[in-house]
Amino acid sequence: MNGQPDTHSKVIGYLLWIFGFLGSHRFYYGKPITGTIWFFTLGLFFIGWIIDLFLIPSMDRQADRRFQEGEVSYNISWILLTFLGVFGIHRMYMGKWITGLIYLLTGGLFFIGVLYDFWTLNTQVSERNHEVRFG
Repeated sequence: MNGQPDTHSKVIGYLLWIFGFLGSHRFYYGKPITGTIWFFTLGLFFIGWIIDLFLIPSMDRQADRRFQEGEVSYNISWILLTFLGVFGIHRMYMGKWITGLIYLLTGGLFFIGVLYDFWTLNTQVSERNHEVRFG
């Protein structure tokens, strides 16, 4: 791995790829624009989705270089967002208790907050890891 941190997991990437025609693996690897395109076009009419099967190792390496490793796990954060996002559990896991409780009481701030988190979760985790590491 050449000393590069392993912030994202290929296993999680491939698991999310199963739902990738909705863009989930692209959001996970920090590609929100193409994730949104995949969401609205069913993975570019399934063609892009199939091609991504072979691109995941490259996307994983790019995400590992791009995002700050640390105490908060990207993998756990993404699993919590993907399956429990409307309950705010992913925010509580990151130490954002107030917004986590708001999500819990409002269905992920009426689902708009969950969509926002799909766009920004990698950056949120990276910033949180930076804060924990450097104060």
